[in-house]
Amino acid sequence: MDTADFFEIHRFASVDSTNEAVKRAAAAGATEGWLAVADEQTAGKGRRGRSWASPPGESLYFSFLLKPDLAPALLPQVTIVAGLAVAYAIRRELQLPALIKWPNDIVIGGKKVCGILTEAFSCGGGTAVVVGIGINVNTAAFPKELQDRATSLFLERSGSGNAAPVDRDALLMAVLAAYAEGYARFMEEGSLAKIREAYEALMVSLGNEVRIEDPAGAYTAVCRGIGADGAMRIALPDGTEQMVSSGEISVRGLYGYV
Repeated sequence: MDTADFFEIHRFASVDSTNEAVKRAAAAGATEGWLAVADEQTAGKGRRGRSWASPPGESLYFSFLLKPDLAPALLPQVTIVAGLAVAYAIRRELQLPALIKWPNDIVIGGKKVCGILTEAFSCGGGTAVVVGIGINVNTAAFPKELQDRATSLFLERSGSGNAAPVDRDALLMAVLAAYAEGYARFMEEGSLAKIREAYEALMVSLGNEVRIEDPAGAYTAVCRGIGADGAMRIALPDGTEQMVSSGEISVRGLYGYV
């Protein structure tokens, strides 16, 4: 799948939320691949209703429209495709050791550098998906309360001796190229079969103990990867395995964010 043929890029100086911009475009008849990228978001969105800080001129905020011919139960799997694409793009473009905190955060050195919000919505009598991606690119400092769990590509590259600002547009195109490749492989199978191994290889929790924050009660387990549907596969202390869905629980490391 060619990036230029698939994505139709629309640039905004400021927008409430790139996810909302895509939804408005979809309601007006936009086709798959319609993409909004903004220099600033005034009402950026994160998971579980949280806000996403989006100051102007620093980072990368973009969302794009998908209309995959998939059963509704399979739609959340596009988040897995997006996580892998962002991690790959950062590694290829900047040679930074990006890893994936299942299901939708990208981390470097144990700190979050990117969040991904995927939303399904009704569109033209069917179901569409908007994939929203926010990457901390050239942020030079974070508030004290975030310094132990958030970082930026600029800070990580500076720590390696390169203090030059990161080219946000080059990074955007690298992510889109990686996503177009992964999405094509995903749609060929209608499943994660062709990218599952690559995703697991970059999971920060793979083989490690994690804390499952279940509404019914928190417990610990060992991450064993993901299933065919993108759910996390875990091993319990008694040796049995089970699957956990990101829509039901939150996963954290035992001693911090990852």
